[in-house]
Amino acid sequence: MNSFTVEAHVRTFFDEFIEAFRSFDGKVIAQRYLSPYLAFHTAASVQVFTSTDETASYFQKIVDEYHAKGCRSCRYKDTSVTPLGNECAIGTVTWELLAEDQSVISAWRESYNLCFVKGRFMVFTSTDHAD
Repeated sequence: MNSFTVEAHVRTFFDEFIEAFRSFDGKVIAQRYLSPYLAFHTAASVQVFTSTDETASYFQKIVDEYHAKGCRSCRYKDTSVTPLGNECAIGTVTWELLAEDQSVISAWRESYNLCFVKGRFMVFTSTDHAD
């Protein structure tokens, strides 16, 4: 896979993530993550999820909290892609959580270590950027 193809696949990953997020269903979101999945948070905490069910529960809690705060969708911007060999990449984006009127509720920068599995990129580690 050349760097142009890697970048296209990473952008497809994020586009499909937005569609999964709109479902507000942790199981749908978790389908984009490998097991185990390692999450580094800005609060200097780390979580490891050893199964798809654990990852789904984690995301269900998050999207429930977002929805309660008025979030109805999300978008990304400022994409950066770094290919790591032929089958892996780091994709970094700025996420924006959006209210019904498309106003920004919250924003943060996050990087994803991605591995190409079964014809698409999947996350095995994500890192929230510290402010």
